Amino acid sequence: MELKEGIKGRRSIRKFTDEPVTKEQIEEIVEVARYAPTWKNCQSVRYTLILDKGIRDRIANEAVMGFEWNTKSIMNAPALILVCTVDKRSGYERDGSESTSKGEHWQSYDAGLASEAFCLAAHDMGLGTVILGIYDEAKVKEIAGVAEGEKISALIPIGRPAESPEAPKRKEVADLLRVL
Repeated sequence: MELKEGIKGRRSIRKFTDEPVTKEQIEEIVEVARYAPTWKNCQSVRYTLILDKGIRDRIANEAVMGFEWNTKSIMNAPALILVCTVDKRSGYERDGSESTSKGEHWQSYDAGLASEAFCLAAHDMGLGTVILGIYDEAKVKEIAGVAEGEKISALIPIGRPAESPEAPKRKEVADLLRVL
C-alpha cells in the first residue's frame, strides 16, 4: 500500500469480525510503530496487548466513564491495545528537570505519533483500529496491571473490520494552511 493511500484510507473502526488477533500480528505492528519519532529518541512508548476477554470486558464495563461508544468498541474487538508512556522521560532531562516549558506535553505528543504509526501499520495488514481517549486511567491501570511509572495515553481496540465507513468531510487545504 502506498503511504498516501494508507493515510487517506485509514478509518476509525468500531465494529469487528470474530476473527482473532494474534500476538504475532501485534508484534509485527509494533515492529513498525517503534520507528515513530520520540523526544530525543527516548523511545518511552510501551504497548500492552489484551487478548483476555474478561479483562477487556471489565475495562469496557468499568473504566470508560459510561461512554457507550467506547464500551461497544472494546467489547466488539478481539483485542485491545493500551498505549502507555514511561512517565517523566519524554520532555525531561536525565536529572528529572523539564527540558521545555511544555512539561508532560511531549509524552502525549510521542504517544500520539506512536499511536498513529501503530494504526497505519495495522491498516496496512488489513486490521482496523480506533483510538479511544475517554477512560478512567486509574481504573484501567488497576484492571490491566499497568506497570508503576507508566501512564496510559490511549486505548486502541483492534481487529478485522466488519465495516467500511466513508471518510468524514474534511476541511479544505485553504482553511487549514496559513502562509506568511
